[in-house]
Amino acid sequence: MSEIAYIALGSNLGDRRGYLERARAEIDAIPGCHVIAASTIEETAPLGGLDQPAYLNQMLAVDTTLDPADLLTRLHAIERAAGRARSTKWDSRTLDLDLVIFDDRTVNTPTLTIPHPGLADRAFWQREIAEVRAALRNLTTTADE
Repeated sequence: MSEIAYIALGSNLGDRRGYLERARAEIDAIPGCHVIAASTIEETAPLGGLDQPAYLNQMLAVDTTLDPADLLTRLHAIERAAGRARSTKWDSRTLDLDLVIFDDRTVNTPTLTIPHPGLADRAFWQREIAEVRAALRNLTTTADE
């Protein structure tokens, strides 16, 4: 059975747009995953109050048969391949992939919390999710016609 996962993409180092494009393609290539909708890319100020470059952000809706922990493992591998180094919270990064929502599931483990605990505080994620959900509704409406 497949479920819909919402994945936030972010980058504020190097070829930001290129990192997002690469991430979309690599997520779509994961066995058991298919990107079904994407928000527009928007530039946002960095979180955490650090002096660093602005981020490019985008939200994806992904149809997946993977469980949340397996999907997160795959996302972390994509980050590492893009040169992501996990050092301290709020550091600049080539690529950041966050599993924000996973269908209607709630997950609370030492390595994963769904819905993502930052969702309520990130207006850009809320905008992007609304945009993706509207796109999914349009796809459903078009398919029904």
